[in-house]
Amino acid sequence: MDLVVADNLVKVFPTPEGIGKRAVDGLSFRVGRGQIYGLLGPNGAGKTTTLRMLSGLMEPTSGSARIAGHDVVSEPEAVKRSLGFLTANTGLYQRLTGRELLIFFAQLHGMRAVEARRRADHLIEWLSMQQFASLRCGALSTGQRQRVNIARALIADPPILVMDEPTLGLDVLSNRLIIEFIKRERDLGKTIILSTHYLDEAESMCNVIGLLHEGQLVAEGDLDSLRERTGEQRLTGIFLKLVHADEMTGVFVR
Repeated sequence: MDLVVADNLVKVFPTPEGIGKRAVDGLSFRVGRGQIYGLLGPNGAGKTTTLRMLSGLMEPTSGSARIAGHDVVSEPEAVKRSLGFLTANTGLYQRLTGRELLIFFAQLHGMRAVEARRRADHLIEWLSMQQFASLRCGALSTGQRQRVNIARALIADPPILVMDEPTLGLDVLSNRLIIEFIKRERDLGKTIILSTHYLDEAESMCNVIGLLHEGQLVAEGDLDSLRERTGEQRLTGIFLKLVHADEMTGVFVR
């Protein structure tokens, strides 16, 4: 069963000149249970816009998307209950401790106080947050904040995770923890959509890769099929070959 279905998604943003900019242009793809789908492309390709439309945070100009069978426009609350959304820039309530924040979000999802505390304590232990769970979020390091964000995204144990640059700016240890977390969630049967500029991560984790360029899907498939199609071994070379853009070397890689 496909838990994520995007069908001819379009997003047009107004411009001062009055000519709309198509950030996403007729995008269609599907993601099944237990898959990690890598939505990859250079800056400005439309990745973040797509993820926000799928998460119900932004309404598409046209087209449709369904999350766990729920339409993102007509059933936004059901969509939000079905997924966890994680980015490198998700804000936290600075004056709450990590534990307080998790309990707060658990109760927003309808959990009773006892259940919310139990779920928060489970995630704190699972993500090795014991040493800083009682500190205010405003005092946490980047890696610690991202672990709190992961726990927040998982608080209701959603079947779908949407991740926009989840390892951006992290140190080596925090980066490794988050990669292992993503793989673990996949092995538990979660459906994951991942956007990242770190292509070695995508190569090691993603079952299916969708390459975006100027809002359009230029190729889709597993890594082996993309290698066979292009004759290139690395994702950077694959992308450049597919869009005939050798002059773009360096734009896509970090």
